[in-house]
Amino acid sequence: MSMSRVIRPLLRQAPLPAAAPRRFLNTDNAPVLYSAHARTIGARNGHVEGSEGLKMDLGMPKGLGGPGGPGKTNPEELFAAGYGACFQSAMGLVASQLGIKMPSKTEDSVIETTVHMVGDLKKADLGLRVEMLVKVKGVKQGELEKLAEETKKICPYSRATQGNVSTNIKVESL
Repeated sequence: MSMSRVIRPLLRQAPLPAAAPRRFLNTDNAPVLYSAHARTIGARNGHVEGSEGLKMDLGMPKGLGGPGGPGKTNPEELFAAGYGACFQSAMGLVASQLGIKMPSKTEDSVIETTVHMVGDLKKADLGLRVEMLVKVKGVKQGELEKLAEETKKICPYSRATQGNVSTNIKVESL
């Protein structure tokens, strides 16, 4: 009996690692998977258009001294939307790696993301703080906590903001 025949059955029985260990990704040299482009005119009271059809008017929110108003957005709201969507997508990938079954209905997995602008406007000393609430139906609280913890390690937004933006993630099993 050859050695490869003896080892092969043992390999089939060996547990698979849940996820590969994370390493630093050198984004300067990494292959480009997708590029998004946006054109902004008029800053916070202007207009933004994206390469995929995004067309939105921007407005200074009331909380920052602007008029606010319906139908207008701002960079913080766009960041919250992007971060939430990116995190939820990464969560699906991590769930499959961890063997966690996610709900089939999209409304049974919700990410609520709040982006706070913090600091001192007068001193132009500004930053962001993020609060995220992950709500998933049918996944146990402990599994959901592990899922969010592992997702934060691979989500491109989480990795981009690590060390720069305070991000607090809470989970709620529904």
